[in-house]
Amino acid sequence: MYPEDRRDAQLALHQTRADYEQYAVGLPWSAEPMPGWESEKQPYASLRSGKADSPGYTAEQAATVAGFQEKLRRLSIQVTTHLSWATLDSGVVDARMALKHAHEIADEAA
Repeated sequence: MYPEDRRDAQLALHQTRADYEQYAVGLPWSAEPMPGWESEKQPYASLRSGKADSPGYTAEQAATVAGFQEKLRRLSIQVTTHLSWATLDSGVVDARMALKHAHEIADEAA
């Protein structure tokens, strides 16, 4: 149903996003060094929200994040501007949503 290169780009987009999210879990909460904070106690609540000091990203972490963001941008453009979208007279939104789940159908068939 979809050209192989567009389907492959969509799958790479999914995988890159998952890899980026997994990597980001271990990053400091702020890219730049920032002091921590703690909120005031709220009435009728025992929870006090806050954050510890953030050392900011290391140069390596910042480069890795920038690499993920660039790859995500490139893949998003590749998927959304693929020439095959112009062949559809209508139903582009439905076709786009189906493409986002095409890898699930392939996994079930395997």
